[in-house]
Amino acid sequence: MKMIRILGLLLFAWLGREHAFAQDPNFHIYLCLGQSNMEGPAAIEAQDSTVSSRFQVLAAVDCPQLGRSQGQWYPAKPPLFRCNTRLSPADYFGRTLIAHLPDSIRVGVVPVAVGGSKIEIFDKVQYRAYLDSSAAERPWMINMANAYGGNPYERLLTMARLAQKQGVIKGILLHQGESNTGDEAWPGKVQKVYADLLKDLGLAPDSVPLLAGEVVSQDQGGKCASMNAIIATLPQTIPKTYVISSAGLPAVPDKLHFTSQSIRELGKRYAVRMLSLQGYEVKE
Repeated sequence: MKMIRILGLLLFAWLGREHAFAQDPNFHIYLCLGQSNMEGPAAIEAQDSTVSSRFQVLAAVDCPQLGRSQGQWYPAKPPLFRCNTRLSPADYFGRTLIAHLPDSIRVGVVPVAVGGSKIEIFDKVQYRAYLDSSAAERPWMINMANAYGGNPYERLLTMARLAQKQGVIKGILLHQGESNTGDEAWPGKVQKVYADLLKDLGLAPDSVPLLAGEVVSQDQGGKCASMNAIIATLPQTIPKTYVISSAGLPAVPDKLHFTSQSIRELGKRYAVRMLSLQGYEVKE
């Protein structure tokens, strides 16, 4: 009888521990990946400095100067990706979501992106060959990848698994393509990254929406605007893909990167699409 009682107490303690770390269905998690227009190319301005505590970022790198440690949650004040990145579409994606979702819902982003990189950098098998070949000519890109332990996919996966312990993954945000301009195999490469993520996170195939943003558009003189025709085909490869338009969003003089205002608007467009998928109709 005494042994049964002890076992009962141990079971009660274990259940209590599991409950303490159980997923909160009202904590919505979004994985954010890509290259420079995702990691944050635009200047952070005064209006960007205030953010609700309901919008959180999971630090993917240590940033002592920002008071952040890898693997910990913080209010999502930019920069979100690395210590010296700038304003990202993920910023106003999260802000727009919490402005329209019930107060009981929190939003968290898991950010990993490498400026100038091809989608190959997120291929769990091919990333090393990519870094050792074409990326080797760009030491600054190697340094960015090294900030994520030299393996951006693995860092994203590790952080996503941490996030899953506290919330529920609701979507994946992608902004990438400039470095793959003209690559008709790009949709298949994205599909592999998407499928690997879902499998490695224990999620059902094609179960999570993928929001893919266009690069700077032709109407703004975008240098890589031709890539938008390839991005438009992504839903044929990944059924749950939703392409986010960049039409009318001005770029800085390099015609590759968006202005701060355009980044804010692009983030809002991502959010409006996600809200519509969740049954909330919001005018842009």
